[in-house]
Amino acid sequence: MNTHSVDVVVIGAGQAGLSAAHHLRRTGFAPDDGFVVLDGDDGPGGAWRHRWPTLRLERVHGFHDLPGMPFPPADPQRPAAEAVSAYFAAYERAFDLPVRRPVRIRAVRSRPDGRLDVDAGHDRWTARALINATGTWTRPFWPYYPGRSSFGGRQLHTADYQGPAEFTGRRVVVVGGGTSAVQLLAEISTVAASTTWVTRRPPQFSDGEFGPELGRAAVARVDAAVRAGRPPGSVVGVTGLPVTPEIRWLRERGVLDRLPVFDRITPDGVAWADGRFVPADIILWCTGFRAALDHLAPLGLRAAGGGIVMDGTRVVADDRVHLIGYGPSASTIGANRAGRAAVNEIRSLLAPAPVLD
Repeated sequence: MNTHSVDVVVIGAGQAGLSAAHHLRRTGFAPDDGFVVLDGDDGPGGAWRHRWPTLRLERVHGFHDLPGMPFPPADPQRPAAEAVSAYFAAYERAFDLPVRRPVRIRAVRSRPDGRLDVDAGHDRWTARALINATGTWTRPFWPYYPGRSSFGGRQLHTADYQGPAEFTGRRVVVVGGGTSAVQLLAEISTVAASTTWVTRRPPQFSDGEFGPELGRAAVARVDAAVRAGRPPGSVVGVTGLPVTPEIRWLRERGVLDRLPVFDRITPDGVAWADGRFVPADIILWCTGFRAALDHLAPLGLRAAGGGIVMDGTRVVADDRVHLIGYGPSASTIGANRAGRAAVNEIRSLLAPAPVLD
């Protein structure tokens, strides 16, 4: 086993992890000796590298530049996965960030000497502090409904979606009330034999633009949850669905004639307690993701409510650990700010010094 010693380990090289690495680098932490970024993917891009090929840049809402390097002009029709991955790769090179990949973390444990042990199998890093930026993409959420295992068709999650072609001529039930569900419905509805949209709650549409006031309110709601130790909801999930030209087009076609979620799944469709039945060949679960934090379990960070109590980016139960891209910072602009905030606190913890302006 190879053991490496650093001041700070950053886990994850998506938007949040790269933001943290940038601030570590420019505030004096040396690559490899002072800090390292460990990423589980085979290449740059974070979760963006896994987005479906038909997601074009023009349909990406709210993407923000990484600190110190603007996103370059690009063709709006370019696949988002391709464009963002190229941007992240260029960013890693431009700032000489010590990203090691693929490194898949098994567990993080506390050592008797007060350091943290980051176990990646054949390699191990010990660190004085940890910035966790593992996001959610690797933990798709599949809700349980009676009969799910008996369904004779296909069941897919947003994380599995590769475009509308495989839905051609199929009867499709889409489950979920978020932006991804609507985007995938728009694509699938043009080729499927039928689509049925079901959500647990009536979807909330927003006719106004997503401005700073609404953004602050959404972040505040998620922040309140993590400060109380409850599992965080999504910032995007509390802002509503903006009424875009695409939304109006879907409404006109009846694609957004939503049904309440079904009570059970049958071998050939979905059924409600009132006797309603919809036949289906495919169920697409656009039901979101959960924070990928299983590797932190040995640290015992979770509160009684199931969440992790946070103060900003810092874990209250262990001030060596910061979570970014989690809870209120689970957005591209939030991740940038969180990376900076985490580095400020870690600098203070390891060697008190003036923080960034």
